[in-house]
Amino acid sequence: MVVAAHQSEVDFSRGVVAVVKAGNREQPPQRTKTVRWGPRQGSGIRDSRLTPSSPNAEPLVVILLGPTGSGKTALSLALAERFDGEIVSCDSVAVYRGMELGTAKPTREERARAPHHLIDVAEPDEPFTAGAYSRLARELLQKIKVRKHHMPIVTGGTGLYLRALTEGLFAGPERQESLRARLRSKAQKHGSAAWLHKLLKRMDAATAERIHANDTPKLIRAIEVCVAARRPMSQILREDDMARDPLTGFRLLRIGLNPLRAALYERLNQRCAAMFAAGLVDETRGLLERYGPVKALDSLGYRQARGVLDGTLSEEAAIAAAQQGHRNYAKRQMTWFRREPEVHWIDRFGDEAETVREVEALVQEALATAR
Repeated sequence: MVVAAHQSEVDFSRGVVAVVKAGNREQPPQRTKTVRWGPRQGSGIRDSRLTPSSPNAEPLVVILLGPTGSGKTALSLALAERFDGEIVSCDSVAVYRGMELGTAKPTREERARAPHHLIDVAEPDEPFTAGAYSRLARELLQKIKVRKHHMPIVTGGTGLYLRALTEGLFAGPERQESLRARLRSKAQKHGSAAWLHKLLKRMDAATAERIHANDTPKLIRAIEVCVAARRPMSQILREDDMARDPLTGFRLLRIGLNPLRAALYERLNQRCAAMFAAGLVDETRGLLERYGPVKALDSLGYRQARGVLDGTLSEEAAIAAAQQGHRNYAKRQMTWFRREPEVHWIDRFGDEAETVREVEALVQEALATAR
């Protein structure tokens, strides 16, 4: 049953989206809420390692999270070499073969320093969902678990993949490609994803509050779930929470990197410029010739390189757009990761010696509790 407040604005009984006007005049969209940068108050590692639900004997999994460019790769390599670790990538673009320059994957030399997993496991024209990632990552953790004295290190910035791994996903309705196509067409007609965000807010204000107004894929999925289930997605998530399949059999040590914003932005600007200087436009041209304009090539960096190729952007403008896109993405990642539980936040980059020392001490302490 749908709450009456939702019925007054959106008809969930139909198989299509039907916006019912609440009055003669539409209210102007609200401005995006400003979110304070940094971890939530009181975040830190609770001593759940000593609770009955997480017995000391369970193997440790280190999770390195944080915004793009914060030094997760460097820190993961330092930990892998110190503790015989195996690195499990948690990146929704690094899974694709051939996408090298725009993904900031570990280099071949870096991958030779420690075992790496879930990099280059799919073609760019193959769908790779959070559910598929969770299934493969859990299988890998079990395999690493069998190899005694090897420590899994989950590293990456794709929050949905991480949540799917640690908490499981809710069993939502299946994809409806015809509805998705109509929503994309409507968004293009209105000129931006803001129309989708406004529609979702009428259907499910709680879910709309959690999704960025420009995040078209998540907006479409949320609307799709609301329409198919004929009730708000937030209600489904509340009811489904107990039915999730959280990761068990491991102790999780979450380490979050939160360097100063100005320093992070400068590093991201330099990284984007270096991507284009290294040949991102040529790499994108080759991928388009082989796979066509697939969804994977709409990711940051590749989207702007496509603009150079189709003549809509100069290379200088493409670099500036990619830099801005990466800065915005870093903000969204921190908003997401602030909701992660039991994170030990470090206000430095992962490649700083002091950070490495601090994290090594945390890992050593966590390992000692199992003895």
